[in-house]
Amino acid sequence: MTATDTNARFERIVTDGLCIGCGLCASLLGPEKVRINKDESGELRPRIQSTLDEADVDLVYATCPGTRCEAIPEAEISAAPYHDLVWGPYHSLTLGWAGEPEVRFEGSTGGVLTALARFLLKSGRVAFVLHVKASEDAPSFGAATISGTVDEVMAGAGSRYGPTAPLINLIAALDREQPFAVVAKPCDLNAIRNLAHQDARVDRLIRYMLTPVCGGFMPDEAMGRFLSDNGIDRNQVSSLRYRGRGCPGPTTIETTDGTRRDFHYLDFWGEDESSWSLPFRCKICPDGIGEGADIAAADTWPAASPDREASATDPGTNSIIARTRRGAELLEAATAAGFLEDGGPVDIEFMNKTQPHQVAKKRNMRARFDGLRRAGSLVPETIGLRLDALYRENSTTQNRDQEEGAFKRAKG
Repeated sequence: MTATDTNARFERIVTDGLCIGCGLCASLLGPEKVRINKDESGELRPRIQSTLDEADVDLVYATCPGTRCEAIPEAEISAAPYHDLVWGPYHSLTLGWAGEPEVRFEGSTGGVLTALARFLLKSGRVAFVLHVKASEDAPSFGAATISGTVDEVMAGAGSRYGPTAPLINLIAALDREQPFAVVAKPCDLNAIRNLAHQDARVDRLIRYMLTPVCGGFMPDEAMGRFLSDNGIDRNQVSSLRYRGRGCPGPTTIETTDGTRRDFHYLDFWGEDESSWSLPFRCKICPDGIGEGADIAAADTWPAASPDREASATDPGTNSIIARTRRGAELLEAATAAGFLEDGGPVDIEFMNKTQPHQVAKKRNMRARFDGLRRAGSLVPETIGLRLDALYRENSTTQNRDQEEGAFKRAKG
């Protein structure tokens, strides 16, 4: 294979719409070979700096969450006492929120992930937490950060819905040879599960992986349209908070002249899923529910949408999926230490009602992959996600329609 061929093989992940901009490829190959930059649309994408060899590209294909999505290890799947075809293996489904009122208020929903990260640091279970916070240079973007104190973790509280490369420093974090936790999107954790097969330090040093149940993020072009439609010059934006300080809390945009604008979650995203602006990769995500995580935390709004009036006084409650033995033990310990409040168990029907778009996406994903394959596109390999079994439960018409839609999108 020539140098041109190897570079083209790498770039196909991007051109086929499978890149999510996580930054892992740049972390693995180093800045002399690959850097993460904004492309012409404003998205974070890898840019080749020098010729890649076959081993480089093979490593990327083995670890990239665009080409491979893996759940928790088979031993953990087998150890889970409960299994659901959509929601996967789990030890418990519960409600909960941060035990500290300030953390609950600042967090995107009930502050559960922030509370867990703070407990891990305070208890000495980890030396640091790899997570994201708002970019200082481009406030609508997220920036990978390493926090070693509970106060630093709080600086990252609240969702980041803009483009982010959370894994761009992952190899540097492993090089520290200290135990740590990762809080990142489900696709980022799929990448880390992939990397565990290539780098033994992953299982030795990454003690906990935590994630939100994820509906996707807003592309930079869509953010530009939102700002423009509301008369805001993006070059003057000095601060952007997507949610938090309530549940869901306002989308707050501040500009350099001191002006502050607050928008309701429904005015930012739209009244229902049909109005969401998402990258192509998010529309074909096989694991928005965080099957690579030890713990996944979700919103609990009926029909997946906050009530406009009720949300003004909603203190925030997460549903919490403990997927692994490690995750289940962590929940118990954090609750006993007062970092979490236990709101009691929920069932699969509750998860289905509060996250219906996740149910639909999971059930439709195999058919969508068939459409991509028919269009000649790359298709992610999935491990442990049960897509074929879900496909068989659908009607022929449903599968055909989903395949055809994906085929047309892939063809452009």
